[in-house]
Amino acid sequence: MIEPAIQHKIDAWLSGNYDEATKSEINGLLERNEHESLADAFYKDLEFGTGGLRGIMGAGSNRMNRYTLGMATQGLCNYLKQNFPGERVKVAIAHDCRNNSDVFARIAADIFSANDIEVYLFEALRPTPQLSFAIRHLGCHSGVVVTASHNPKEYNGYKVYWNDGAQVTAPHDKNIIGEVNKITSIDEVKWEAKPANIHMLGQEMDEAYMAKVQSLSVSQEAIRNQHDLKIVFSSIHGTGITLVPEVLKRFGFTNVHIVEEQATPDGNFPTVVYPNPEEKEAMTLALNKAREIDADLVMATDPDSDRVGIAVRNLKGEFELLNGNQTGALLMNYLLLAWKNAGKLTGKEFIVKTIVTTDLIKDIADSYNVTMYETLTGFKYIAEKIRALEGKELYIGGGEESYGYMIGDFVRDKDAISACALIAEMAAVAKDRGQTLMEMLVEIYTQHGFYKEELVSFTKKGQRGAEEIQQMMADMRANPPQTIAGSKVLEVSDYKHSTRKNLVTGEESKLDLESSNVLQYLTEDGTKVSARPSGTEPKIKFYISVNEPLDSKENFDAVDRQLSEKIEQILVDLKLK
Repeated sequence: MIEPAIQHKIDAWLSGNYDEATKSEINGLLERNEHESLADAFYKDLEFGTGGLRGIMGAGSNRMNRYTLGMATQGLCNYLKQNFPGERVKVAIAHDCRNNSDVFARIAADIFSANDIEVYLFEALRPTPQLSFAIRHLGCHSGVVVTASHNPKEYNGYKVYWNDGAQVTAPHDKNIIGEVNKITSIDEVKWEAKPANIHMLGQEMDEAYMAKVQSLSVSQEAIRNQHDLKIVFSSIHGTGITLVPEVLKRFGFTNVHIVEEQATPDGNFPTVVYPNPEEKEAMTLALNKAREIDADLVMATDPDSDRVGIAVRNLKGEFELLNGNQTGALLMNYLLLAWKNAGKLTGKEFIVKTIVTTDLIKDIADSYNVTMYETLTGFKYIAEKIRALEGKELYIGGGEESYGYMIGDFVRDKDAISACALIAEMAAVAKDRGQTLMEMLVEIYTQHGFYKEELVSFTKKGQRGAEEIQQMMADMRANPPQTIAGSKVLEVSDYKHSTRKNLVTGEESKLDLESSNVLQYLTEDGTKVSARPSGTEPKIKFYISVNEPLDSKENFDAVDRQLSEKIEQILVDLKLK
């Protein structure tokens, strides 16, 4: 049986001004008695969260479709008009390779234009960071990109940006949500486009963006010496193919090999299960090609090209995937060393990482006497920190463990295009010194300690799954562990309630970050465990970080085993396996 409230919503869609294809999809589910699918499609409205929309595509109030997108866009239009009275409001729009992304982008453009808002629409798919750049470059008030990042193929989404090129933060995020929630009917949406208000973006914006990326280069001599560094690149059927090969060429790299099977943009992602470079399986074809040609470096970007995963030769000469913490530590160390060697460190520079990203980055920053700030998970918070310090301190770079990096501040979101360029440059510098990137990383470990991290995710789909995740967090708050892998828990940080409690003294302090549903435990031996429900996927994530001193490269394997055993014990202790 379908619950009465859900049936009421279904009836409203079947009798409303929805197109026949939508009604036919709903009727098909009814005829096949697919009550669970109907319940999930209608049990709530697709939530316009602090980042925008994201959901499974299909008919229904809890699905990503032209109507849920249309109502969200109308709410955003209303907010922009209120927020910039008397101004000619401008927005930029981009989209990725996903099924319907181009259609959704055009619908959004039509609605903005119908509301007398000036629209700058990319003529074809482009990376998300280029949308952030375009907002700043064109002086837009806002922007949207149609993407679901690295979610499975049935998803799509819609991310909203503000006039600094960053995803919206307080107070605009909550205010936009309020305006979107006021739109209760598709009949309130202005659907009829005003074509004169829509302007297409193409090559000229690519050129402006790539010029900025080229300005980040700090080791041109190493690239000249190692221009034939063998690089394998995969765009995993996404937008990276539009810019990464060209940017690498402009940096001076002459030996870049594209994974052709994954080079054509395709929202069905036919060669992978998940289009996510964090997944080993998604990197299989790139790794095969790397072995075949004896490459130096492997890089792969996700569908909207804001994340990059890499593989390098390990100490045994075999290809190994680095995690986001390792790549982030390498990049931050590389940038800080380059700035120091160039005499550019004045004491007013800073880098940023998120609260679930390795503390190795803090140790590196401290060694250069550079300030490191911590933010909540999400690049909108890193961008917010840059905005707050503009004119006072200078941002060098930042990142988070989930394969996102942002170098320089001309883009205010994670940017895999510039990251690919700088990672390749860093590999050229390492090779120029007779090193691999892994040897460079081990050198960092001997200086600052060997940090090893593990991410464990549990997927809990649908209404029941969301309730299970809430219960897991409630249980951990009610019963925090006293020890983890034999080490006493010293501190519990509850970012939801903005408190940090010292379990030894009982003292509580205030966390100077906005509320977020994250719990973090710190133990006597430096182990850190964080629990965080994902904001964009039906998952709860556990981040584990352990560390030990490393006195020499020769002891790498022994300490690596020791840290792996400790992680295994933590997984058992916290019942995560």
